[in-house]
Amino acid sequence: MKYALVTGGSRGLGRAVCLRLAAEGLPVVVNYQSNASAAEEVKAQIEAMGGQAELLPFNVGDEDAVEAALSAWQDAHPDDYIAYLVNNAGIRRDNLMFMMPSADWHAVLATSLDGFYYVTKRCLPKMMMRKHGGRIVNMASLSGLKGMPGQTNYSAAKAALIGATKALAQECAARGVTVNAVAPGFIETDMTKDLPVDELKKLVPMNRFGKPEEVADLVAFLVSDKAAYITGEVISINGGLHT
Repeated sequence: MKYALVTGGSRGLGRAVCLRLAAEGLPVVVNYQSNASAAEEVKAQIEAMGGQAELLPFNVGDEDAVEAALSAWQDAHPDDYIAYLVNNAGIRRDNLMFMMPSADWHAVLATSLDGFYYVTKRCLPKMMMRKHGGRIVNMASLSGLKGMPGQTNYSAAKAALIGATKALAQECAARGVTVNAVAPGFIETDMTKDLPVDELKKLVPMNRFGKPEEVADLVAFLVSDKAAYITGEVISINGGLHT
């Protein structure tokens, strides 16, 4: 059986992606780090829809934790593999760079960039060994495309993720594995609730923030067979804010 793994799947964009992929009939592995109650809610909602979900807690930025969790999962699923990977886990620690503690710099890069490396490296061999390949979708950001003041760490992490997406796509295309990135703008999630929404809406040609479900629809397309010839792309979803 082919499973989908969504990192940071308990809230926000990750939650919406988990629900959307489950609606497509995929069994979903919901990763989270600490919010067990939110993860349980996602699992319960998927099961109420008639879908299949499992919880897999680990810190994506901790290589040993990633290895232990995914090895245990594979041991419990000897005939299955993770064919669809959504590297969604990310955190913000916004500050002007000259005031930014080094811990905030490293924490943001560890989650978005190191997390991508640790999880993808662990899942990729199984995808490349299988006849039908796999799909990898990396959650980038508008910040990684244009840079955002107060987000030097976040912008650096997401820009690096975009570069990694383009390189990895070329490495594994011949094995039927596609690698793409999604770059959301302002989306209604926990990560944007502390932003000046009314002011920022004025910057968006559509005059609104996006919905998590709209991003999830894009991810669902990219992991589908309809997107089998799309790889190495960065697809923006930002209401026209940056084109």
